[in-house]
Amino acid sequence: MEREPAPRGPHPADRAEERVPPPRRPGEDGIGDARGRGAARGGGTGAPRPGGPARPGPAHPADPAHGAARGQDHPGHARTPLRRTSVRGQVLEALRTALDSGELEPGRVYSAPALGERYGVSATPVREAMQRLAAEGAVETVPNRGFRVLARTADDAAALAEVLFLIELPVLTRLAATLPALPPELRPLARRTEELARTGDRTGYAEADRAFHTALLGLHGNPQLTRVADALHRRAGSPRAGTARSWAEEAAQHATLLDAIERADTATLATVLRGHLGVRG
Repeated sequence: MEREPAPRGPHPADRAEERVPPPRRPGEDGIGDARGRGAARGGGTGAPRPGGPARPGPAHPADPAHGAARGQDHPGHARTPLRRTSVRGQVLEALRTALDSGELEPGRVYSAPALGERYGVSATPVREAMQRLAAEGAVETVPNRGFRVLARTADDAAALAEVLFLIELPVLTRLAATLPALPPELRPLARRTEELARTGDRTGYAEADRAFHTALLGLHGNPQLTRVADALHRRAGSPRAGTARSWAEEAAQHATLLDAIERADTATLATVLRGHLGVRG
């Protein structure tokens, strides 16, 4: 008489399948259950191993230890990683101001460590800011030495003025034809440039001049165009006029441009803008 074969245990592959937990539903992380079971066994956060201490489970996002590991200032609030970017941004603005004022002299080479010591920062944010200025055409990289401030020649200035004219004239002409009324903030911006021109604040005037043109071009609604024009204004430098008298005249042209837009006087608009930007011919 044949004997029945003894029952076999589950195949190792079957055991592996049995140990696979069921898939969690969306929104479930299983953390709460693990913490509850651990607490019931004595405060542990994970299932205990046989004959050994409880194995720590995943930390809850609200745990202080978890926050420290993830770089949080306090539980439940992620730290905003702006510290490095903020330093670089501040250094960039400081360097732009130094370029506008002439503190950083054209043709001279400046090293990142020396500028970092001047501004009380490491060389890294200075290097990053200088690379941005190099992309804008304000400086050039000198291998193993630093960055040279580029001197703008008369031909450079004329070329930049022509490009700006080709960008701004179509925009302002369109505004003159379609804009129902000028926003109220434009007139104060124009007056601000005149005030700074009278006081001889070259750096302040450069910032106010760019703010005026940025606000005016921004009415077109194309942020890419506005950013390109702002970068060109930075490269061209401001004021474009060479004497104090012509500088004051240049500042007064901002209000004249606004008057021409309000009257939809495109002929005057083109003439004034050409002189304002310093276009030849």
